[in-house]
Amino acid sequence: MIELLHIDCMEYMKALPDNAFDLAIVDPPYGTGSITYMPCRRYNAAGGFIDRYDVAIATLDAKRQRPRFKNNSMKILHNQNAKTTINNFGDFNTAPPPEYFKELMRVSRNQIIWGGNYFLLPPSRCFVVWDKCQGENFSLSMAELAWTSFQSVAKIFKKQSSGNARYKRIHPTQKPPELYKFLLRHFAKPGDRIIDTHLGSGTIAEACHEMGFDLTGCEIDADYHAAATTRLEVIQQKCKSNNNE
Repeated sequence: MIELLHIDCMEYMKALPDNAFDLAIVDPPYGTGSITYMPCRRYNAAGGFIDRYDVAIATLDAKRQRPRFKNNSMKILHNQNAKTTINNFGDFNTAPPPEYFKELMRVSRNQIIWGGNYFLLPPSRCFVVWDKCQGENFSLSMAELAWTSFQSVAKIFKKQSSGNARYKRIHPTQKPPELYKFLLRHFAKPGDRIIDTHLGSGTIAEACHEMGFDLTGCEIDADYHAAATTRLEVIQQKCKSNNNE
């Protein structure tokens, strides 16, 4: 069964029992160049405030520009005419709070977390590297990393990113279906229940449908949820048509 929910994943997970799912495969916002929630102390300063973190994060200026260097503080200045506020959880530039990871690890036995190199997660010997097979002059990231809870060796998947004639790009961080099939082959067992807290374009739903895994996907954005639902319905209808031929 594949269930795609239009819901805040935090609300959904809080209602679940421990180990409700066998495997979580998630791709939350990385928080690059913006806000990463970690334990901190707050001080009033220069008409705004300074957050002092226990670990090195990054700086963020009043124009919300990407950070240029690492530091142990984040400054957000504001005034009555131009106010800068922290975005709500779910914004592309806002990483999940620590409570998210606590709940995720409570409701799932194992986890694969894309962008795990951006979050404070336990050490892992089994990172997954997605090599995007781009040239040396490629302006964006040539690879992405996923943290896993598995005590296994690191793995590499090589394929260009989505957005070709077969797979229309729906989401700005959309990943190819083959990547999720790779993860399911290497980390999921027959009968495993999968959860994805940030469904996005619904690529994982396509992979789970084709490989016979149960999936629950959460998506807080109504437009992305609708697009993912339509995408899955089209795939299921094609599968039925092929089976009837």
